[in-house]
Amino acid sequence: MDSEVSAWQRALAEAFTSVDSLCRYLDIKADSLPLNIDCQDFPLRVPKGYADCMQPGNPRDPLLRQVLPVLDELKVYPGYSADPVGDLQAVATPGVIHKYQGRVLMIVTGACAIHCRYCFRRNFPYGELQLGSQKIQQAVAYIAGHSDISEVILSGGDPLLLSDDRLNKLLGRLARIPHVKRLRIHSRVPVVLPSRITATLLENLDSTGKQIVLVIHANHANELSAEVGRACERMRQSRITLLNQSVLLKGVNDDAASLCTLSERLFAIGVLPYYLHLLDHASGTGHFAVAERQALGIYRHMRENLPGYLLPRLVREQAGAAYKLPLFEPDAGL
Repeated sequence: MDSEVSAWQRALAEAFTSVDSLCRYLDIKADSLPLNIDCQDFPLRVPKGYADCMQPGNPRDPLLRQVLPVLDELKVYPGYSADPVGDLQAVATPGVIHKYQGRVLMIVTGACAIHCRYCFRRNFPYGELQLGSQKIQQAVAYIAGHSDISEVILSGGDPLLLSDDRLNKLLGRLARIPHVKRLRIHSRVPVVLPSRITATLLENLDSTGKQIVLVIHANHANELSAEVGRACERMRQSRITLLNQSVLLKGVNDDAASLCTLSERLFAIGVLPYYLHLLDHASGTGHFAVAERQALGIYRHMRENLPGYLLPRLVREQAGAAYKLPLFEPDAGL
């Protein structure tokens, strides 16, 4: 188990953190690309295993496009902001966001294994609102004091970047709240750092006695390597329910064929497609936006080519809304 821990921590430490080194690894000429070199507020971070899923020599690779800082990030788009989904107005207590009936979201860390350029929390004030050790007691007390909360969602950043000790202590506190039925974890780690799915992690999740739902985040079938498949199999063997959410991204997956292939590949490794999000309008991400009309056309083709259980729900998140808003109701037509 110790070797498993050191393996994922070593892989995280060895992630690419400079554009030049990543481009050299992929045999791509960095000086030929419209790069945003001055991106220290949201720097590049890409695990080597994820880079190995990219096509060498292809500057338009759909995985590379998700992580490469480009000059388009500096463009100002009307309606884009630092808090596009109203997280800040829904903060109930430091580290806890309470938007929806019956469930709350905990910001347990600001760290991520990979820095996705379309991230809706790329401007989030983690220093003020993430859960540190002093804030956990207050956050857990809030959840314990609201008996209508049946599900706690661990988010961030990426909650699976917490050490086993810190994560296990938090899980233990939540597990002792009787009215919490489910613990849901939203994580990109199983896709970009699958070595993190260790025996110790799985034992800790199982020991809660709660139903565990893990929502992974894959946008393209090329992200789902054999190692990712093995990590998902280990989680399934631990009775963890696996779902996937994707973001519809221009130049990455904005065609029905790519998304259908993704759904098929997800199901092959035991993951059900859950949500297909329209882009949240976070500052610096407008170049990824797909127009709603185009999104509906793509979704129509997906619906024609996939069985219902492989069709994710096409949604957008709107600040202040009581739930994620569907863009397509089956009986409403297009």
